[in-house]
Amino acid sequence: MKRGQALTMLLFTVSISLMVVTASVMIIAANSLSVSHVESGSLAYHIAESGLEDALMRLLRDPAAAEGTLTVGLGQATVIVTGSDPLVVTSTGRLGNFVRSVRADVSYTGGIMTVSSWQEVFN
Repeated sequence: MKRGQALTMLLFTVSISLMVVTASVMIIAANSLSVSHVESGSLAYHIAESGLEDALMRLLRDPAAAEGTLTVGLGQATVIVTGSDPLVVTSTGRLGNFVRSVRADVSYTGGIMTVSSWQEVFN
């Protein structure tokens, strides 16, 4: 080997290794952020579900008090009741910038509440 050739090879190897490590760290950071977004969206969905379940319970006790806002953990569920037969109960869960909504169609027959539909609403 000529003088200085080993240093050139070492610098080349170190720079390639540094690029590989940097790319790996960037991929891991992007995946971590993506997982965080999925988890926050899932939590917003569960907050909406909690709001809907709470609203159905309140509908059974006092139909006039079913609407409102419910704090669930770090998020909030906002419940709106529309219609008459069936009642359409919509709950929107918010956690930061993440928003998910669920809706249930509810009817009363002979004083018994029946939920005929329960689904996520996509806006």
